This record gives sequence, structure tokens and C-alpha cells, in this order.
Amino acid sequence: MNEIVFDIETQNTFADVNNDFSKLKISCVSIYCYETDSYQSFEEHELGKLWPILEKADRLIGYNSEHFDLPVMNNYYLGDLSKFTHLDIMNEVKKNVGFRLKLNDIAQATLDNIEKSAEGLQAIRWWNEGKIDEIKKYCEQDVKVTKEIYDFGRKNKQLFYKSLTGEMLPFRVNFEMQKVAPEKKNINLTLPF
Repeated sequence: MNEIVFDIETQNTFADVNNDFSKLKISCVSIYCYETDSYQSFEEHELGKLWPILEKADRLIGYNSEHFDLPVMNNYYLGDLSKFTHLDIMNEVKKNVGFRLKLNDIAQATLDNIEKSAEGLQAIRWWNEGKIDEIKKYCEQDVKVTKEIYDFGRKNKQLFYKSLTGEMLPFRVNFEMQKVAPEKKNINLTLPF
């Protein structure tokens, strides 16, 4: 199956744009493609190369992507990425635990020696300093963490988190792809007819 794990970094914060998604600008989108077993990163001016890749995917996979990544990416995309078949792992976490958890909290509790390398505000500082290669490395690491959490959850049907008392607690997840009606297949909006 052609699934793609993705994450974005932005040039600015919600505070910079008065909480207006339409004014958030992308610095980098990184993806992992299962079909080619490869990572790629795209700068803002390269997003035209990303859209055909996403349009051919059977499913997009992200973390907090329904509420952040996809709306920001839709500022650039001709169509509506929220209509694509999509798994937001954070939604599954909240559904099964009852509250939201940070990606890194789940990674530290679930995975061996794989975690985030920085945090989003650092990526914005790197943007302001012109360090796009640092942003790409960080964004790709976030994609790797998300991919490893997805792989673990899909295989084991569970993930872990640490309680306030330090106890490691398992919770069930279901990352299986739901059947999609043929009329809901992703529509290619970027290639010429």
C-alpha cells in the first residue's frame, strides 16, 4: 500500500498571525513514502513537486495533522487535502486515552531510543537564521518518530504513555485503513488533463 507519513514546519507561529491559519507559512514539509522506503523534504517553493506524490497516496499519516498540518498545507494546495484518506494518530490517541498527548511523550514511552530532536519553536528560530537544512533534519526526524509509532501501533494494536505517577500505561489503537467508497478516491488536481 502506498502510505505517506508527513509533517510540516512553519516560518511563523499562531501568535505572529493572530491565530489565523490562512497566514501561517510553510518552511518545510517532510514525508516518508512506504512504497519507495524513502524520506524527502520540500521547501515552500518546492511544494508543487509534493502535491502529485500526495495525490497518488492511498493514505496520509500524521500526528495532529487534521488540526494543524493539513489546514496549513491547504493554504498552498489547489484542492482540499482534508478530503484525502488520512490517519491522524493524535485523534486515535485522544479517542482511546481521553486526552491529547505530545508525540514525544508517546515515543519515549513506546519506542526504544527514538524521539524528537528539537521542538517547533526551534525550527522557527532556524528559519529566521536561514538554517533550512537544520529544519529539514528536524522535520524528517519528526516523520521518523511518527512512522515508528505508526508501525508499532499497527503491529501491536497498542501504544504506551507515562502516567503522572511515572507508570507506563498501554492503550489500544486501531490503525487499519477503513474501506473507502470508490467515489471518494483522491482526485488529482495538479497534473494537466
